[in-house]
Amino acid sequence: MPSDYGRSLPELFGDLVNQLSTLFRKEIQLARAEMGEKVNETTAALPGLAIGGVLLLGALIMLLHALAALLIRLFDLAPGWGYLITGLIAALGGYLLLKGALAKLKMSNLMPERTAHQLSRDAQVAKEQVR
Repeated sequence: MPSDYGRSLPELFGDLVNQLSTLFRKEIQLARAEMGEKVNETTAALPGLAIGGVLLLGALIMLLHALAALLIRLFDLAPGWGYLITGLIAALGGYLLLKGALAKLKMSNLMPERTAHQLSRDAQVAKEQVR
């Protein structure tokens, strides 16, 4: 590394700007790579999610039908009332599950955390170098 004692202030400042520019370009590349990894992980899981979801939906329909039949038989209800009660129970359960899932699904979970942390560290180092 050459000595900085013989260099002028504009040269030193120009080098600092070039180094910071290179650093931030590399950080952007890191962010792209990290987001690419997250997209690939998500894409790989989609077929299993879709097939599992279809099978579970069929099973849920059958179970709800069985619950309605059970209510009708146990409480001697008209079929309409048995299906209505079953539908309301399913709707309430679905609402609660969706509400909980949406609370967990935030944009902060999708943020490239390693890149953000590295950018924060780089900014701190740049501030120290300017002083």
